[in-house]
Amino acid sequence: MAFNKNQVAFFQSIKTSMPSYTSLVDVIAEILEISIDSAYRRIRGEKLLDFEEIEILCNKFNVSVDRFFSLNSDSILFKGHQNNYQETSFKEWMEDVLAQLKFVSSFTNKHIYWLVKDMPPFHHYYHKELAAFKFFFWMKSILYNESLKDKKFSISDNIYDEYAELTEQILKAYHKIPSTEIWNIEGITTTLRQIDLYHEMGIMTSTEDALFLYNCVMEVIDNLENMAETGKKIIPKHPDIEGADFNFFVNEFIIGDNTFFATMDENKVTYLNHSVIYFHGTSDPVFNDAMFKNLENLIKKSTQISVVCEKERKQFFNKLRKKVYELIKLLPEPEE
Repeated sequence: MAFNKNQVAFFQSIKTSMPSYTSLVDVIAEILEISIDSAYRRIRGEKLLDFEEIEILCNKFNVSVDRFFSLNSDSILFKGHQNNYQETSFKEWMEDVLAQLKFVSSFTNKHIYWLVKDMPPFHHYYHKELAAFKFFFWMKSILYNESLKDKKFSISDNIYDEYAELTEQILKAYHKIPSTEIWNIEGITTTLRQIDLYHEMGIMTSTEDALFLYNCVMEVIDNLENMAETGKKIIPKHPDIEGADFNFFVNEFIIGDNTFFATMDENKVTYLNHSVIYFHGTSDPVFNDAMFKNLENLIKKSTQISVVCEKERKQFFNKLRKKVYELIKLLPEPEE
């Protein structure tokens, strides 16, 4: 029967989205709460799935059944989280980022691509004070945490400590995955503007804190340049730990949209950015193939400055430093 063949293809699609060491039958049995024998019968198409089981599996593995039944639908299934306006929303977001990185890392051959609009969050995490500022900003101005409504940012508050362990885990997971980032000169503008705005609005307690954060951004730029020069990821606090390959491209024609794309063995996933920090992902093969071709075209029209093109590399990172210097010069002299 055609349905049986479609069901077998459906399970094959699920299998390709799982790490190679994972047992499909064990996973299906656990998710559907059935025996191993019943799971085998469904995987082989001997026992038809019911609608409830299809719904459970589609939601779990972010799979659309349209193409298995030749429906030719234009719909694309995305899966992800969004702000629940609870005090725990930021921690849950951090945990989801870690889960996605661990999932990508679980495959033998993996690579992540980042079409940069705002500097990827991982680079902020290299400095606890800069990370603390971004955490505060996201929770106060993006997630609207009620507890921060009337609070001001101060480096001395040590907001980082609450998320230190999660942050370290995210950094280590990111450190192990080969990456390609496509940048534009505006890649650090968002973070710089956030620091400037909080200082201007009096949401930051001191000019000294603003200056400290600008200097942190300078160190982030230094580390980015070191990674581009060596073609390897570097954690400043642990320079002895070898990181994964790091490819850095500059495209002066477009500003990215923070699209995050991952290849994992034979699989691809596109994560589209929304609501500033959130991502919705899809494993739709047609959509992902089109997205990958678009990325390849962008890379062809970009200048690689990792490992090669020393002159262009120095020029690009000096332009980034100049943007920070210009803001530092605008800061008022500290009161004596």
